[in-house]
Amino acid sequence: MDFSSAADELYGVQPAQFVATRKRLAQDAKAAGDGPLAKRIGALRRPTLSAWAVNLLARSAAGELGRLLDVGDELRSAWGSGGGLGDLEQRRARLVGSLVRAAGELAAQAGNPLREQALREVEDTLQAATVDAGIAEEVREGRLPQPRSHTGFVPAGFPMAPGAEEEEEGEKAATVKEPRRARSNVTRTSAARARRAETLRRRAEEADRKLAERRERADEAKRAAGEASAEVGRLRHELEQAVAERDAAARRAERAEQNRARAEEAAREAGAAAAEARRAADRDARHG
Repeated sequence: MDFSSAADELYGVQPAQFVATRKRLAQDAKAAGDGPLAKRIGALRRPTLSAWAVNLLARSAAGELGRLLDVGDELRSAWGSGGGLGDLEQRRARLVGSLVRAAGELAAQAGNPLREQALREVEDTLQAATVDAGIAEEVREGRLPQPRSHTGFVPAGFPMAPGAEEEEEGEKAATVKEPRRARSNVTRTSAARARRAETLRRRAEEADRKLAERRERADEAKRAAGEASAEVGRLRHELEQAVAERDAAARRAERAEQNRARAEEAAREAGAAAAEARRAADRDARHG
């Protein structure tokens, strides 16, 4: 056993089995006389549910995940050249959406359904993997302990917005009175800014679309809650009516029982009177 195989096994188990598996692997390494390996294994952190779901994608949807990471490579290259960003952004959006759904399905099948927050963390991690090569490698390995995110729109490795260096060169050229070079730099800077503005616009449109979808889901949930509340009210009313009808039926049954008892008593009394009358008639007949 080496560290890589131990980590692969550990981050491939269910979250509930992580601690026990880590303990077993560390004990195995220690029993084999490899104390440093046992210590490294013991230091591995249990993944959050969203990180586990991303690790699950690396094992169960490696092909589609690989295609997304390849798109991320292309995006980072295109960002440097400023070409073909629109098509790549669309491909990324489709693949991220598909993989988030796949993560939800795989997690549910494994008995760990993801809530909305965990799904958002899966999406953030996949998005970050397309703009940061380091995160992409972590995602590909399938050993994430925590979800990942990337701040801003510029890919990792591009600390300045496209065109910023050209802008600085233009300013220097103006300082040393090189108008032709300055105009050229300004033109390139304007084009780079236009490309970045287009990228930001598409990101904003995507954010607006997601916001609209989430608002729609929230409205549907509110409508469902209202309908459920109305149904509860209707059922409660029916229950109250049923209870009232039951109580009325019980009272009628009680009165009927009382009437039956009185009728039986009257019948007994009438029977006794009839018997006494027959006995009296018999006596009269014998003495007549």
